[in-house]
Amino acid sequence: MARWRLKICPLTIGLGDKYAKYVTQRVRDIATAVGVPVNPDPGCRPNVEVVFTTTPQGLMDNVRKSQPLFLGYHHNAMQAEELAKVVHPIQAWYTTETLDINGTRQVDTGDCGVGGTTTLNTQTNAGTENGDAATAGVYQLTLPCAVVVRSNGSRAADGMNSGFYNVLIVAEPAKLYDHEVGALADYVTMLALSEPASLGICQELPSISNMLAPNCPSVPSRITDGDLAYLRALYKLPGGQFLSAQRDYIRRGMTQVQVTDKGG
Repeated sequence: MARWRLKICPLTIGLGDKYAKYVTQRVRDIATAVGVPVNPDPGCRPNVEVVFTTTPQGLMDNVRKSQPLFLGYHHNAMQAEELAKVVHPIQAWYTTETLDINGTRQVDTGDCGVGGTTTLNTQTNAGTENGDAATAGVYQLTLPCAVVVRSNGSRAADGMNSGFYNVLIVAEPAKLYDHEVGALADYVTMLALSEPASLGICQELPSISNMLAPNCPSVPSRITDGDLAYLRALYKLPGGQFLSAQRDYIRRGMTQVQVTDKGG
């Protein structure tokens, strides 16, 4: 499950200065509260861009043409065009990176335009059919799309981690008049700090994520205890775990906060 390992640096544009600063500070404050690394430098290079615009599709068409990396992982122009479609009043695009067991970072991209040669030290199996002894050799393989990463080889936890490299959030103000800026800031924060499976499905627990999903029975006006419990558990995840183990860890962490710690 991807999460921030880089220090986040949010920036909000397209609102009045007062409201833009409020949204940016809200992202910073909640991030700090749940254990997300935050860049303290006010002049830092943004890696969470919150853009309010009356022409969201035009913006994303420009992103597709000039900065397709910020659409997220894709292999070709057709996939990029599909990713760039705006279908929600507030929508996020996630560029991720992979960290191997040595901490080496690779931005996740489907671009195979960079060729490479991988050198392998290889030894044949001993006791072949013709009786030849085992021999060691060095072989060169040209693997144009290969990315070299190092793991520990374990089936339980391979040491690989996924992180956010950039999150672009685009909002259309004309479709958000019914919502207070505080609720919008909290909704944006959930998108900035975690990657939801779907924006159109109601969550079972009360969540600010339900704010724009259709026909939800409960729509909070601010980030909930459940949201904060989820984020805290997400950012306490042990590194290098497989997805099933990560989900179990988050479930236990949320149960402890929501039930055990409250005497439920």
